[in-house]
Amino acid sequence: MGQKPFWESLTLAEMNEAQWEALCDGCGKCCLVKLRDEDTDALAFTNLACRLLDCESCRCTDYLNRLSRVSDCVKLSQANLPMIDFMPPSCAYRRLQEGRGLPDWHPLISGTPDSVHQAGRSVRGRVVPETQITEADVDWAAHIVDWPEQEND
Repeated sequence: MGQKPFWESLTLAEMNEAQWEALCDGCGKCCLVKLRDEDTDALAFTNLACRLLDCESCRCTDYLNRLSRVSDCVKLSQANLPMIDFMPPSCAYRRLQEGRGLPDWHPLISGTPDSVHQAGRSVRGRVVPETQITEADVDWAAHIVDWPEQEND
């Protein structure tokens, strides 16, 4: 019997940086513009993608400098994950934190980065780059979507 993969044998807190980064499935859902209701604190996902997101690959075009280029970008870490409520249910970090394990379509399971797209779990083909709209003209309600919060596995 072989050794268990790192995501099954280590806690999130025990993972090194390379292991932590490898957990990202490349779905791009965390890079969607999110709206928070000022009165209820309710969170809503939109189909608007961060200006740094490559909407085809679903990866950040300037990952190393994203925090300085996008004012509300958050560096997810073992320390702040429990306090962040905007990671979608399909997110590997959230799944592992909740004890759910990785789904079959996750690239660490499938062995291919395209599996997240093939399974229809990424933002590919579903988003509008935020650079294509102006804040003054945007109808925020028209961009609210529920698919990032859906979990089917």
